[in-house]
Amino acid sequence: MRLHSCLLTAACAVGFLGTAAAAPQNHHHAQDAGATPSSTLITTSIFLNVTDLPGLQRFVAETTTPGSPNYHHFLTVEQFRDRFAPSNRAIWQFVSYLRSFGIRVNKIYPDNLDITVTGTADELNAAFSTQLHDFTRNGQRFHRPAWKYVLPSSFSTLVLSVPGLSNEPGRFRPHIARLGQGAYAGMTAPAVKWATAGTATGTPGQYTVGDAANLYDVNPLYRMGIQGRGQTVGIMTLANFRQQDAYSYWRKIGLRVSPYRITKVMVDGGTPIQAGVGDDETSLDVEQSGGLAPAANIRVYIAPNTNNGFLDLFYTAASENLADTVSISWGEAEEFYFAAVLNDGVDYTGLMVAIDQALLEGAAQGQSFFAASGDSGAYDVNNPAIPAGLGFGFAPVLSVDSPANDPYITAAGGTTVPTTLHSVKHPSCPAITISDEQVWGWDYINNDWATCYPFPADALFPTGAGGGVSSFWPTPFYQQSVPGIQQTQPGQSVILWPNFPSSDGAQDLMDLQGGFGGRNVPDLSLNADPETGYVVIDCTDFPEAGGNPSCAATGFGGTSFVAPQLNGITALIDQAAGGRVGLLNPVIYPLQQATAFWKYGQPFNDITAGDNWFYSGVPGYDDGAGIGTVNAANLAAAYMTLAENAH
Repeated sequence: MRLHSCLLTAACAVGFLGTAAAAPQNHHHAQDAGATPSSTLITTSIFLNVTDLPGLQRFVAETTTPGSPNYHHFLTVEQFRDRFAPSNRAIWQFVSYLRSFGIRVNKIYPDNLDITVTGTADELNAAFSTQLHDFTRNGQRFHRPAWKYVLPSSFSTLVLSVPGLSNEPGRFRPHIARLGQGAYAGMTAPAVKWATAGTATGTPGQYTVGDAANLYDVNPLYRMGIQGRGQTVGIMTLANFRQQDAYSYWRKIGLRVSPYRITKVMVDGGTPIQAGVGDDETSLDVEQSGGLAPAANIRVYIAPNTNNGFLDLFYTAASENLADTVSISWGEAEEFYFAAVLNDGVDYTGLMVAIDQALLEGAAQGQSFFAASGDSGAYDVNNPAIPAGLGFGFAPVLSVDSPANDPYITAAGGTTVPTTLHSVKHPSCPAITISDEQVWGWDYINNDWATCYPFPADALFPTGAGGGVSSFWPTPFYQQSVPGIQQTQPGQSVILWPNFPSSDGAQDLMDLQGGFGGRNVPDLSLNADPETGYVVIDCTDFPEAGGNPSCAATGFGGTSFVAPQLNGITALIDQAAGGRVGLLNPVIYPLQQATAFWKYGQPFNDITAGDNWFYSGVPGYDDGAGIGTVNAANLAAAYMTLAENAH
């Protein structure tokens, strides 16, 4: 399934991906400010390797393969630990080693794969045979190892990653798009006219979960009494939010929910509620998943935006094993993990491997995980927000987002649903009519309004649904032999533009391998275009005012809506099927091609129009919309049939 031992080394990753140049000296690189003061207290997680990776992968495949004796025979956390994690003896030997340097052990996760410790810089330097230094970049100060840590041989195969030795701010971004903001400033959000007595508005740009239920045939499940009762949906996020905003949203559209359904779980201390750092992302994630599954409970896992915090989200959700379905709408281009030249020579491939382990654990326990595929079309590393945050840009390069690229998560792509668009600022522009649901890519706006709208020709590039081929993860077993699955394209290079948007001084950082059989994303899609998008309630970013008494904001979109919507829909499927269905991918790909199930109605709607700036919607699987969108009632019926046959 993967080259586990290979991908832990920078040298192997380079051979796997292509060729890399020496790290250029540019202003985006951190400046060494000397050794970290010896008494500085540092808390870090230490992630450990699973003990039988091939066996774990086989087990997950068996639990998600109808007809297998292990189909849906999921493990408890304790059973997972006993079969696939380091032994208690190995853990305590390592803990004793750490304590011998004065390092305090704060927590050992129930799955024996994550240990949280605190020590001084000197203590950590001694235990890990490294030297922590302070660095500065763009006015921010942080610490990280000056060279890769080294452990005694007895522990070298035990430890996978120690990301908290660095507290560099993370580059993870929410996959949320809103008309009129940031990179989307050229498009005008509709005025708030959100006054509805029902759960659906029928108004593009002001859609609710009721509209999503209408679009994707969720209502038959509600009529059967299936609302997610007995299920728990999990939201993993890097920003805190106001719980009352979600309750206001559900109350506004007439949903009756428990006033105690939301539980916040502060991971690594969580984050404060703060405007402009992604609280709107968390609000919409909770509103959408909890709105589509109104009877489900919700656990919101909140961590700081660091590598350590991001990974601990996955290990907390998996080792708790309380959330049946889990989604995340944050990520970053996979090149930021394996292109060490972007990280001052630091190789972060171990972080992707660590995420993969947590997802494998979740799959073995029957948890379903979902990730937004990104909002930069087929060019994820070219996200328009990157230059603003880091002061540099990249030449267009086909790339995908992580963690959506992982084989053990369901990648959520995006579409544009039928609508007619009129330019608010420039009425002379012709109306744009979308007659059939299509892959979301704003080149349709760019092309149709190029002559009448005063924005540069590439202003909307690459806004659209994330999709493409991973240059890191091989094609998973469930995508092999699937028509439409592609390999990486030739001639793709990560080229730095240090003077963005000018290409002066462009430097080729890494040439990606063409013809590599990689993981294809997305898997499933739903409406994500802000032009046919949604309303969000978020009083932190959009406080109550005379014209906006409900803190409502319109024109929201992005694949960040799709991941929590699939999360909520799967909670309904779990209830309908009588228990967790686990990782969706090994079932939905054969189901796409198994016409025998279609006597119950087609579980997917094929998307055969539009594109994400490179990959077009075609019959069958494509890297624009994946398998397509879901018909929730028919997909639930298929899972119910599989559950009956398994017994």
